[in-house]
Amino acid sequence: MIDKVVDSAAAAVADIPSGASIAVGGFGLCGIPVSLIAALHAQGTSDLETISNNCGVDDWGLGILLTDHRIRRTISSYVGENKEFARQFLAGELEVELTPQGTLAEKLRAGGAGIPAFYTPAGVGTQVSEGGLPQRYDSAGGVAVASGRKEVRVFHGDEFVLELSVTPDFALVHAARGDRYGNLSYHATAMNFNPLAAMAGRITIAEVEELVEPEDLDPEHIHTPGIFVQRVIVAETAEKRIEKRTTALGEAER
Repeated sequence: MIDKVVDSAAAAVADIPSGASIAVGGFGLCGIPVSLIAALHAQGTSDLETISNNCGVDDWGLGILLTDHRIRRTISSYVGENKEFARQFLAGELEVELTPQGTLAEKLRAGGAGIPAFYTPAGVGTQVSEGGLPQRYDSAGGVAVASGRKEVRVFHGDEFVLELSVTPDFALVHAARGDRYGNLSYHATAMNFNPLAAMAGRITIAEVEELVEPEDLDPEHIHTPGIFVQRVIVAETAEKRIEKRTTALGEAER
């Protein structure tokens, strides 16, 4: 078995070049590989294409790369909590391929399974399938790049649109526990896009909160087998943020 543990986040991402495509796990601010993103930011990598459910917030997650204009293009399904994202997109500084959330998940899963494309009903009859969805604006607010029309076929009387899978150059994921062979276990809702991103990346780098010995992971609780993972680090920050805090009213406030 190959020991995949790397000493630091900086060493783990050192060979990610400018211009690379990267799948990043997480949903909102849950399960974000913040140590790996910070290391990528620190080394100055730029011109990136990211594939992630969202692009972080203004000062956290992928948002730190976005703020410094390190991301050229992103494939995402939800981008509503990042003001800088909206500004860059509307100013023509960022290319965005908005993708239905389930379709994005399947693009990653299918890519990891070696399936080049698939049909889905999501988006049929909309700009997702018919084309014309703005992906990049010019400086005057006009559409510089728009999505193209996709193939639609009928199966059993219903229409389905053809979507291409993704196999990015790298994937960055966050797991609760992992062993030195790359087997990963996620905690609760942090098992969102992380397993899918881990499958899709040609080189997958995992940060884990706890590094354990192989015999300490219950095989039934391994969510990502080590065959999908090439490097493992221990997460260098324990900070976890809440995107929106909601609390119940106390008796005196009701």
